[in-house]
Amino acid sequence: MILSIESSCDDSAIAITEIKTKKLLFHKKISQELEHSVYGGVVPELAARLHAEALPKILAECEPYFKDLKAVAVTSSPGLAVTLVEGVTMAKAISISLGIPIIGVNHLVGHIYSLFIEKETKFPCTILLVSGGHTQVMQVNSLEDIQTVAKSMDDSFGESFDKVAKMMGLGYPGGPLIQELAKDGDRKKHNFTIPLSQSPLIAFSYSGLKNAVRLAVEKAKDNSEYKDIAASFEHIATAHLTQKLKKYFKTNPPKRFAIVGGASANLYLRSQIEELLKPHNAELLLSELKYCSDNAAMIGRVAIEMYEKNMFKSLDDIDISPKSSL
Repeated sequence: MILSIESSCDDSAIAITEIKTKKLLFHKKISQELEHSVYGGVVPELAARLHAEALPKILAECEPYFKDLKAVAVTSSPGLAVTLVEGVTMAKAISISLGIPIIGVNHLVGHIYSLFIEKETKFPCTILLVSGGHTQVMQVNSLEDIQTVAKSMDDSFGESFDKVAKMMGLGYPGGPLIQELAKDGDRKKHNFTIPLSQSPLIAFSYSGLKNAVRLAVEKAKDNSEYKDIAASFEHIATAHLTQKLKKYFKTNPPKRFAIVGGASANLYLRSQIEELLKPHNAELLLSELKYCSDNAAMIGRVAIEMYEKNMFKSLDDIDISPKSSL
């Protein structure tokens, strides 16, 4: 079995995964959303302190599995420096005390493998990663062959939802709150401009749209107008993604496509991607909703393949890399 740890941001999670069957034997996550919601976003120092409290509590529940562990895996990049340290420090302690090797996992690769928890992989696949920190399109052929073909030039898709929710005083995390508010709104009420619509670049940008929404919020007479703003924002934010994907598909038609990351739980985004893929008869892969956000199960699933390829790190070599990407 492999014990995996995730602490890249504001979720403390540990999982136990059986190597041979890929079965998830244990998974527990303690979310910090309530503690951070009063600040409208994640406070790194608070997150680190909460990880220091939560991770040992979860680890204590894993003790019955210790005798069967063959490796310990941990998210080592990217993420918040002060929270990555909490997980890596725990992983090092486990490696030393149990005499097992350590595996450092890239969090973004973890999101890719959230598609395959308790399943076999399906590659090659074109993947859209949408989260609080990243928006990018990747062509994935294998664990060791991942090519980023497009990414955000500024804010990410998920980050823009969080910031719009903060403008409206809705709380954190913003994604589910905006989605709920948008359900009763008019998507055509506000004619926000689709970012980079005239640009030949296959890239993403949300800073301009975010500013347009801010102006609309400031002009609103009261919060009864927020539902239309939320709906229009969600529509344009998604249209930006589908427009650029459509351009990419002209030269790279997809046979298999997937959406991963915390914001992949957005139901409007899922519906629009389904429509986009119909002309191509492409297979759409989606993570279970419970595995869209950060979790240790996805880290454990990557770790199985890394274990089989002997992709271990020495205690001296494994270190955090907060800004790394794919």
